[in-house]
Amino acid sequence: MNNARHTWAAVVIAAFVSGAAMASAAQPNVVVILADDLGAHDLGCYGADLHETPHVDRLAREGVRFTQAYAPSPVCTPTRAALLTGKHPARLGITIWSEGSVRGPTDRRLLQAASWHDLPLGEVTLAERLQAAGYLTALVGKWHLGDAAHAPETQGFEVNIGGTHWGAPQTYFWPYRGTRGFGGEFRYVPHLGMGRPGEYLTDRLTDEALRVIDHAAEAKRPFFLYLAHHAPHTPLEAKPAAVARYRAKLRPGLKHQNPVYAAMVGSLDESVGRVLSRLNRRGLGRNTIVVFAGDNGGYLGTAPYEGRAIPATDNWPLRSGKGTLYEGGLRVPLLVKWPGVTSAGGVCDEPVVLTDLFRTLAVLARQAASADEPSDGLDLGPLLRNPRGRLDREALFFHYPHYYHAPPSTPASAVRRGEWKLIEWFEDNRVELYNLREDPSEERDLATRLSGKAEALRGQLQEWRAAVGARMPRPNPEFKASASP
Repeated sequence: MNNARHTWAAVVIAAFVSGAAMASAAQPNVVVILADDLGAHDLGCYGADLHETPHVDRLAREGVRFTQAYAPSPVCTPTRAALLTGKHPARLGITIWSEGSVRGPTDRRLLQAASWHDLPLGEVTLAERLQAAGYLTALVGKWHLGDAAHAPETQGFEVNIGGTHWGAPQTYFWPYRGTRGFGGEFRYVPHLGMGRPGEYLTDRLTDEALRVIDHAAEAKRPFFLYLAHHAPHTPLEAKPAAVARYRAKLRPGLKHQNPVYAAMVGSLDESVGRVLSRLNRRGLGRNTIVVFAGDNGGYLGTAPYEGRAIPATDNWPLRSGKGTLYEGGLRVPLLVKWPGVTSAGGVCDEPVVLTDLFRTLAVLARQAASADEPSDGLDLGPLLRNPRGRLDREALFFHYPHYYHAPPSTPASAVRRGEWKLIEWFEDNRVELYNLREDPSEERDLATRLSGKAEALRGQLQEWRAAVGARMPRPNPEFKASASP
């Protein structure tokens, strides 16, 4: 791998030296806006009842909205690694968030599978591909893919504003640092000094993203802006006026009942509106691909609010949430607008996965991968042109060999093939089988009734794990059944 890395580095350096000269106005700009822990139904265009997202909804009306988009993992770090490399988390060996890779629980039946803490430097990212083509590459916001030796700058980003190895900020209010949570650990968000009291992190990250757009426009360079918001990840904090407005909207019967979370989603929506507005003001809107997505299913943990513990969100009608391999843990919103290519108001029901974005954006930016370059994603270009089309993909696979706490979940893998989905649980070798077309809420387990179908899918899942070198959990020799939670 080192030789391959050195060869690629030479290509990047040679291309970057002349990249600005090679870049032309015809190269489309790329903006990827990634939300953190945003549920599949947390946006107005996906049926949210409390949340208001007029700017994201407008993006949906102007582009293609995917109704069955999946995160490659039910948690953040593996998804982000897959998005930037086009490789499945199991192939990368990154299957849990960075901090969780250090040490898993030792009182459970299984010891979690090993997972890399950092994205290996030998992996080629989308940023490196586009940088070699003369693009200005910028990360604004969450990185969560490694320590200082594996920072965004080492993976093709010329600009890094706010990116660290941490997965969540200490607070959403300036100066964005302190020791209040996370076990007393001091956390901070770098490169955001010179703020003011009351300044809100989602707003400030958007300010920085607009500066990137302005700089690229003035330099007449195509750009790749990866705006990775922390919102609406915990800690649940929002601007007081916005919280009050959503509190006034609460009523019985709404699926979403957390006004703080709603206000955080509202600020995220404002960010999207500001980015789209700046692109148009700079005359860049017609030549910019805009992608909006979430990184995993909605978080179902509770947070105190006015003396009550209220879940952050509700993924209904999908089952469960973040950290699980049920649909509520894997399904995410995905919107893509490419002027001149996507049709306004397009709706695509074909199952896709965020791993597909690497190949899709590389192809759209005229940086198609070589035929021998490993990739677990497909080019979504045909679906962007014709949302009713189909992809030549046999199945989607998921691997989460770890425990999760809210809701409780144990190590498992899953496969979706057509309308069928199977989950294989590693603690007891049990499987569950669902027909997602007839039962999207995964309420009726058909594994016993359709044992032949279940075994066939289990066999395909096991073959896939072997092919990608998926790491597995192992029995815990110290486990005592009486100590099981």
